[in-house]
This record gives sequence, C-alpha cells and structure tokens, in this order.
Amino acid sequence: MKHAAAALLLLCPLTLVTGCVKRTISITSQPPGALVWLNDVQVGRTPCSTDFTFFGTYDVRLDLEGYEPVATSREAEPPIYEYPGFDLVAEAVPLNIATFIDWHFDLEPVAEATLDRREAEARLLERARQMQAEEAAKGSNETPSTDGNKKGK
Repeated sequence: MKHAAAALLLLCPLTLVTGCVKRTISITSQPPGALVWLNDVQVGRTPCSTDFTFFGTYDVRLDLEGYEPVATSREAEPPIYEYPGFDLVAEAVPLNIATFIDWHFDLEPVAEATLDRREAEARLLERARQMQAEEAAKGSNETPSTDGNKKGK
C-alpha cells in the first residue's frame, strides 16, 4: 500500500507537466488580400493562419476581386509524431510541439481586369457582333420546308 501511495505521489505532478501540440495552417497568396475558406469556413484574408485539429484533405477556396477564384483541395500531411501511438507520447512529453503547414497560391488576373474599361467594352461589343453574324449566317443557311419547318441547305 505504501508503494502504491508513493507511486501515485510521483505520478501526480507529471500530469501537470504534460506537453501541448499546436497545429497551424498558414495560407499566403500573390497578390495578398484574398478571402480564404477552409472546408467552407471563412478563416480570413491572406496572409492568414488558423489552428486545425485534423490532418487530411482540406477544401480550399480563395477569392479576390479582379482575380480568378481558386477552388482546390490541399493535403495536410501528419508528421511522424502525429501517427497513432507516437501521438500519445507527443502529448505526454512535457514539451510544446508545433506543426506548421504552409500553402501558397498564385492568383491569375481576370482577363477583363487587365484591360481598361473602354477596351473591355469594345471587346464585349465585338463578341456580340460576331455572335449576331454567326446566328444570321445559320439562319440564311436554312430554307423553309413544305411543312413550314426550316431545313439546312
């Protein structure tokens, strides 16, 4: 009984000095300032960092006005001390252990954003005229049939 009490007295202080594992994902983009969502949860604007609990695949979305939106997935790979068995030791060791995962995204400008307003409007009108001409050409290639429906020549 005395030995059990002595062992308990020695083990109690160890529970107070157990370690801590901190996991952080940092996301950057070029240009900065993009709104970031991880698994459909908004986490901030780039550059930003957020704590996470689970390793695995994350759905990542970035959105910045004037740039193409990014919707992709990224993998948060666990280090060796996060595998089952090792993780119990990592949590029990009286040290602070940190896992940092860095993801960077290069955003592509929207084609219209690289043009001035007049140029963008001129290109839009030109595309509209081309579509009208194509539709008119399709219409002129069709002739009415005897039943009233149009047929191609």
